[in-house]
Amino acid sequence: MVIYKSVESKKQKKHLREFGEEHPFYDKVSGRAEAIQICELSEDSDKSSAESDSETEVEQVSGYHKLLATLKTSPESESEEDESESEEAEESEAEMDGGGSQETGEAEGGEEDKNDVPEEEEATDTAEQMLSQEQADGTDISCDPRHGVIEEFTDVKHESEFSLETNFMEEESGDCNADRRDSSSSQGLSADPFKQHMDKELEEKEIEKMSALPKTSSQSQWPRLGQLIFSSTLEKHKTLKADKEVDVKQLHLHKPLESTWPKVNKQFLSAVDKPLDSSFTPLQRELFCIMNSYQDLFYPERNALTNGEEIRHTYCLHALNHVLKANAQVLSNNAKRRDQKPGTDTDDHRDQGLTRPKVLMIVPFRECALRIVHIIISLLEVNDKKKIDVSNKKRFKGEFGSDPDEKPPNLKRPEDYEAIFAGNIDDHFRIGVAILQKSMRLYAPFYSSDIIIASPLGIRTVIGAEGEKKRDFDFLSSIEILIIDQADIYLMQNWEHVLHLMKHINLLPLDSHGVDFSRVRMLSLNNWSKYYRQTLLFSALQDPQINSVFNKHCFNYVGQVAVRNVPLTGSISHVVVQLPHVFRRLEADSVSSVIDARFQFFIDKVLPEYRDAIMSHTLIYVPSYFDYVRLRNYFKKEDLNFTHICEYTKKAAVCRARRFFLKGEKQFLLFTERFHFYKRYTIKGIRNLIFYELPTYSHFYSEICNMLKATDNGVDATWTCTALYSKYDAQKLAAVVGIDRTAQMLQSKKNVHLFVTGEND
Repeated sequence: MVIYKSVESKKQKKHLREFGEEHPFYDKVSGRAEAIQICELSEDSDKSSAESDSETEVEQVSGYHKLLATLKTSPESESEEDESESEEAEESEAEMDGGGSQETGEAEGGEEDKNDVPEEEEATDTAEQMLSQEQADGTDISCDPRHGVIEEFTDVKHESEFSLETNFMEEESGDCNADRRDSSSSQGLSADPFKQHMDKELEEKEIEKMSALPKTSSQSQWPRLGQLIFSSTLEKHKTLKADKEVDVKQLHLHKPLESTWPKVNKQFLSAVDKPLDSSFTPLQRELFCIMNSYQDLFYPERNALTNGEEIRHTYCLHALNHVLKANAQVLSNNAKRRDQKPGTDTDDHRDQGLTRPKVLMIVPFRECALRIVHIIISLLEVNDKKKIDVSNKKRFKGEFGSDPDEKPPNLKRPEDYEAIFAGNIDDHFRIGVAILQKSMRLYAPFYSSDIIIASPLGIRTVIGAEGEKKRDFDFLSSIEILIIDQADIYLMQNWEHVLHLMKHINLLPLDSHGVDFSRVRMLSLNNWSKYYRQTLLFSALQDPQINSVFNKHCFNYVGQVAVRNVPLTGSISHVVVQLPHVFRRLEADSVSSVIDARFQFFIDKVLPEYRDAIMSHTLIYVPSYFDYVRLRNYFKKEDLNFTHICEYTKKAAVCRARRFFLKGEKQFLLFTERFHFYKRYTIKGIRNLIFYELPTYSHFYSEICNMLKATDNGVDATWTCTALYSKYDAQKLAAVVGIDRTAQMLQSKKNVHLFVTGEND
């Protein structure tokens, strides 16, 4: 068979690179039969295919598209883009002709990192099938480093297909009038929290007051959440009260959510004894009451085993409710602007920010993002007959789901470990989600997305660092809801990524990105977006670094709510071995001097007591990696008999260190908290235990102490446990020994000796 290859024009190369599809005339013909795939096409698929066909045949551009192009880009940038596009088209064509068939990666509105490329390569025929599937779904491959191009997704001509600004109510729903009535009725109510929060116009005096004056706080006791601290700078703010009964219709939920939420949340209601209402658990009811008031929330009692999924469903409901209301307002105003007479003042239709993304969800692993997307899809599907159109769903499941053939290691791990590290635990990802009433687009460009789901590392690689050429954070300019879930895990990853994000959120964008300034809210034009942003922070523990983010980077004018329950009993009550505990207090003048004071106290007062050969089998638990490196260098300098294990230690070296320590060939074992968090190995041979600093997770204290029972030939009378603390470790100390003992230990400057008998002490 003779295959004729036509010379593609620059226009066709650009279209192929941007949309991943070409005219059927140019389809490649192979000798073998191709696998048949069934693709679910969206409602406007006929329209998009017709447009692509007409564009291939006729290269003329309409005046409307020329006008859009002038609004999107400047004349100087167009010439540069044309040159780069021709080079990129040649590179992409060369790769396709060369037979490269790797699986496509993430197509988003930011720069892609080369570390995203998987090491395993798919077979040629399988990759071609996946590529054809993505082309059918309309997935863009222009910003995938595996295709030789690392440029931002730009779709100037066909942006209207998934853009709110150029759509009307009837294009999104079959019943135009019904949707318009629902939108007008829901948005017109003055009691709607969304309207109250977003339509509030602050004054210069109030902004200055929030920046200069300290916050005033008040306390309240709620049945399920416990002690709450309400804080605000502006006056005349009423303290919320937890309603015992909640009517879904009184929550001002968007119309479809009133019927879908009880069905989606049914799994948690069955476990509640005599629920007060048919839609929320007691915890969800109180959490959503705060969320729906648009106050900032810090909840430090999230538990992956007990309430983790309840909380995830609650903030997904709130985020989706916010997005649907905001989009319905834009679509309704689009219809009003279309129907109004020419020349009419349109300044009343200010309904959006400088960029489209409204909600940013920060989660630690891909499995978390997978569950969030599934919850959103479930909330949008009214019933089995009315399925929403989800673009790129197959690709999403492949990249964010876990491999069914992959078997977990046959090792016993605590239940909380199994719950945290379930599914795909890759921590480098980001994905944009565009949501309309009955359709949902995964892998949407950031500037065409409503919700962005990302890990701290994934969002950090897009934001970039000072001085880098390719960096982008304009899409964070109009974030209205920031959700940081499982914040404690980021302490085990890299907390600097979270701080870097908080410094770049709600800044004025460097480019207009084609925004219609007549539709932008005045709060965004005044650069006051951070005062309207609601931050929802969920963690498993109280930590000074997490508290700092909540106190220093959250400026919501409505105020803040923090759950501050005091632990009555500490994790020391879960120690099952008979072990004497010695808590040694060190003195420090300030928080910044604690690090040096602790190191000096350890080498001067603690370490000399354990240098004797009698005090062998000593494990030193070090929470901070920097302290670990400092101790390791000191031990090497002093030529001490020690071995060490950290999160970067290779598996063979870990086995060797554990064996040396068990046999007594090494007297000391330096052991990092991050290694214990990610591995949870049982270290055998421990006779003496030193906590260089109290653990970040309080239950790690009892877990490490209970490792002593794993030693078969150990003598109970020789076991020792020493923990160092300062007055700045009050939160960690209370989580370990309880609030009553903490108060006594902080008042007294003497060392505290405790003896745990294996029962609740």
